[in-house]
Amino acid sequence: MSDPSTTGGSPAAEGERLQKVLAAAGVASRRVVEDMIVAGRITVDGRVVTELGTRIQPEAQVTVDGTAVQLDTTKRYLMLNKPTGVVSTMSDERGRPDLREFVADIDERVYNVGRLDADTSGLLILTNDGDLAHVLAHPSFGVQKTYVAKVRGAVDQRVIRQLLQGFELDDGSIRADAARLIGSPSKGHSMVELTLHSGRNRIVRRMLDHVGHPVVELVRRSFGPLHLGTLRAGRVRELSTIERGAILTLSRSAP
Repeated sequence: MSDPSTTGGSPAAEGERLQKVLAAAGVASRRVVEDMIVAGRITVDGRVVTELGTRIQPEAQVTVDGTAVQLDTTKRYLMLNKPTGVVSTMSDERGRPDLREFVADIDERVYNVGRLDADTSGLLILTNDGDLAHVLAHPSFGVQKTYVAKVRGAVDQRVIRQLLQGFELDDGSIRADAARLIGSPSKGHSMVELTLHSGRNRIVRRMLDHVGHPVVELVRRSFGPLHLGTLRAGRVRELSTIERGAILTLSRSAP
């Protein structure tokens, strides 16, 4: 009896077997992937598949338990803890320190997703996946970012409420998605954690200026589902399988 998944064409024309592709992608062994298929835990292009003979094309979008799987091994996904004093570009026409030094050992040509001000440090994504970069960086998709700011003055809960309730700036209204005071004010400074989805220029600094607490130091700690963790300033690392799955899932679920 012929394999129904290859009827009407050669196996090559029909693509690779799903369990082989997912095993090569590092999801699990072929045997375990087969169990996942039978259990209905895998979708291909939005459709649950349960047939072990299923073949897929390289451009197929596959999820396991709702999390996207990276099939294109030519794509690179990196996290950089950008130091202060570095501009968010691969080549600065004014000769300022840029991102090239951090990707000198990367064979593929990668680009930064969005920007951080030169005087802001923290999480910056580098990738050669243009589709994903567009979703993560474009303001219309509303990807949340979390910052920790050291500010001047003693921040109290009144200020936190003001950040959450919002106010008008020169370029329109703005409010934080989340805000909290970290610890207690000390030596004339406070630490504030701020989460927002706006991509407007220097928005965190302008918000905190507006409420009377200018920023002294600013670090981006998270970007969407990614967290800086213990990555030291100036260091780059590959995203883990789980992290890649999380950002691919986010990009594919965007409207």
